[in-house]
Amino acid sequence: MQPLKLDEESSSIQHKPQNCAISSGDNSVWADVSPLLSAACTDLHEGELINGDNFNLFAAMSALEIMDPKMDSGMVSTFYSIDEAVENGFAPVPVSADSTVDVQSTIDIMDHLLVCEATWHMGHSLAQTVFSCIYVLRPEMTSSQALLHSYCRVIRATCRAVVSVVSDARTNEEEDLFTMTYGLPFNEDEDAKGLLLLNAVEETICRQLRACKATSSKKRLMEDLEPLQTNPQLEESFCKALLCRIRFRKHFLHALNCMRRPQGRGLELARKHIAYCISELDSVLESAEFLRSDVVENGNTEIEESTTASGRSPIGFDPTLNKRLSAPTPPRAIKLLSWKKAIDYYVKLLHNLDQICVFPLEPDLDAVLQFVIRFQKSRPDLVARAHLQLLLVQDGKLYGCDTFLTICARALALDVTKHHGLHNNEYILQLNQLMINLLKILCANTPWQRRKLGKILNDWSVFNVQMGISVAHMMQQDTSRTSKNGDKSLLILNHIYGWLEEQINWVALRFLMLGFDLDLYSLSEYCMVYWYMYIILWKLAEKARFRVLIIVNTEERKAKRNKEYSRDMVREDRISLWVLFLQCQTCLAQGLTVMIAALRNEGMCLKSEGPFNTENEKFVQHFELLQKASLPEYDAYESFSESTSHARLDYLPVYEYFHDAQKIAKDIKVGYANDPDKLAEVRGLEQVAERNIVAVNLFCQDRSLKVSFEFTHHPYFATAVVRRS
Repeated sequence: MQPLKLDEESSSIQHKPQNCAISSGDNSVWADVSPLLSAACTDLHEGELINGDNFNLFAAMSALEIMDPKMDSGMVSTFYSIDEAVENGFAPVPVSADSTVDVQSTIDIMDHLLVCEATWHMGHSLAQTVFSCIYVLRPEMTSSQALLHSYCRVIRATCRAVVSVVSDARTNEEEDLFTMTYGLPFNEDEDAKGLLLLNAVEETICRQLRACKATSSKKRLMEDLEPLQTNPQLEESFCKALLCRIRFRKHFLHALNCMRRPQGRGLELARKHIAYCISELDSVLESAEFLRSDVVENGNTEIEESTTASGRSPIGFDPTLNKRLSAPTPPRAIKLLSWKKAIDYYVKLLHNLDQICVFPLEPDLDAVLQFVIRFQKSRPDLVARAHLQLLLVQDGKLYGCDTFLTICARALALDVTKHHGLHNNEYILQLNQLMINLLKILCANTPWQRRKLGKILNDWSVFNVQMGISVAHMMQQDTSRTSKNGDKSLLILNHIYGWLEEQINWVALRFLMLGFDLDLYSLSEYCMVYWYMYIILWKLAEKARFRVLIIVNTEERKAKRNKEYSRDMVREDRISLWVLFLQCQTCLAQGLTVMIAALRNEGMCLKSEGPFNTENEKFVQHFELLQKASLPEYDAYESFSESTSHARLDYLPVYEYFHDAQKIAKDIKVGYANDPDKLAEVRGLEQVAERNIVAVNLFCQDRSLKVSFEFTHHPYFATAVVRRS
């Protein structure tokens, strides 16, 4: 093995002859590290580090980053600069002297750019993906090639639109690389003219396609049209392959622009462009068979992993071009998506954007929260989530239309139009900001979302205490007042204070359930998790039931004042269904807690104690953020231990938790008949209850059975599976 030297400027490994101990001129010392590396490989186990007096953990991690492809950008490059690459003919214009090859190569460039853009969306550097194309970096050099020139300019405009939406939503905390432009030519106003040029190119190719399909008499009238390439038999297929790519690019940019219109005014038009995009992607996939025909004949076996439909390598791309322009560009080398995976990514992205467009924009917070949770189940990527966040929160208002005071009042069937002073109340302003932060967090990715939800719980709890003290103080002072308006404003604040506690418990429940999505809970910890879920669900159901009472009383008072007034039964029924739904989940959580505790106490299920952490320590690790927010207000672990320590299998048949959950689920299925997603979830809860009833009967009769837990019917409520040993 050759001795190694680390060059600080190039971040690259250089070899030195073994008989050279000290190099002259740079004061560098050379040494053979082969014995040290061999000894380290033999003695060290995975995860262990060499510990020296002057070599701490931070230094060790820094050393590991050197030459790491994800941390060290390096300076090795094929060309010293972009100009040098152009001078050496790396990106010729036209692409080829042969017109047929020129069209084929242009399509390859389009496909590779699509792959680069999708890879960028997945969190890689813009400088090493889209802007690794010289034609995109220097669009002026392709001005004589209308097709390539206009396409590259629209690509730049699309990237700018995506960076804008992610930056405005401030979701780039998840992917710091996403919005970094590295000083690249990115904000040129003339890029907006790319769509006009692309439309003109599209019209020209459409005329050429019509000429290919025309009869011989009509062809004479179109002899002035210059074909795309020299082979008449391939002309129609090339025209179709180009058109679907051009149209997708055009409609995709239109869709992004329409979705940015304020107050959701462009969503309907955006849906039309999204539908066109999906249709054009189907045509792009169909064109692959034609484009790769000669490649398959030549025996190319790696075509499925290629970045173009044809399987050829595109010209004009070099991911190292921007190294010297932007030295901190990580990573050193990236693996681009395949062309097929890039198409799949765009199909998913378009479907996610379409989901956003069909949302009815109701000024109903319950509906908004349920939609966001349902939307997140499809695991949308950063771009789609950024669009959702910007739609929900605009200018500090929901959809840019309604203040959160109005939204809260609507949830309680209260009228705040005559109480303008409430909009400037300090607690209402704070609540408004809390709701904005909550909606933004719910649009984040799952790990980041759970981490932030746990942190804002404390903010909500502190605000809840402060508001409760203030409202109680104002109510005491209000007993001597005679102002009716003051009474009404204070009543509204008091109702909002009660509603606030419901939201805190909803956030806590979401925090707990995300732990299942992230696989944070082990089998031995299910008992404590379901115990905590039971506590939160019970409180949430109680607060929701209290909200129903407020709405009913408010509606009845309005009906007495106005005989023509009709109660909003739809809203009442929806909240009542929500209460029953929560009660069903509460019964399941309570049943699972008792069942797992009984199994654990009788040795049929793992206990949560282990060699490293006690059960108390694990409890604190999982629920510390909840306990800091006083959820519940008493000592949670002590209550958990006391309530589960006496559970026994003999007592299980006496409890009716699973039977109650099954009965409630059957009752509310009718109410959710028009909501397929909610109906499917209710059916899942019903199946969990049914199978756990059967499991309880089985292992109560035979203690030798083995019990495991699966999430086949519901993502958060486990089903006991009984097997013979």
